[in-house]
Amino acid sequence: MIEHIAQQADLSKAAAGRALEAFFEGVQTSLRKGHAVTLVGFGTFAVTTRPARTGRNPRTGEAVQIKKSKVAKFRAGKSLRDNLG
Repeated sequence: MIEHIAQQADLSKAAAGRALEAFFEGVQTSLRKGHAVTLVGFGTFAVTTRPARTGRNPRTGEAVQIKKSKVAKFRAGKSLRDNLG
């Protein structure tokens, strides 16, 4: 990905790497604060909460309580969906 960004934006690989890292940090910071991140035409990153639930230990079959958790989700935008198929 860094090599592609470097070529497309006429940047050094180091500069492209810093730009990509800054993007990732920005997305993570926004998600931690509870904000969705929308890239128009590409998609939306958002945080959702999975409720606590009962699961099964695959080795023993024993019931296990799974705590609620926050997870990042991505919903593809229309332009991305259209370009994929």
